[in-house]
Amino acid sequence: MNIQPLADRVLVLPAAAEEKIGGIIIPDTAKEKPLRGKIVATGKGTKDEEMILKEGDEVLYGKYSGTELEFDGEKYLMMRQSDVLAIIK
Repeated sequence: MNIQPLADRVLVLPAAAEEKIGGIIIPDTAKEKPLRGKIVATGKGTKDEEMILKEGDEVLYGKYSGTELEFDGEKYLMMRQSDVLAIIK
């Protein structure tokens, strides 16, 4: 990965939105943004807040969290560690 988040930020690869529900195919315009993803890069934390997330963690985050960015044709979210609500185990 060529993107290295700074301080308490993490780079998240959002999970794919569901394509079908009960046999009905959902068009792209009606798909809801996924609220889960995988951490692909982390910053080192700050002097006040230690980085507890690590690469590979599956996480849940808020609906309007993060900044969308595109790198090498893949869409990512850059957000603060505090925007992550939970780690999925």
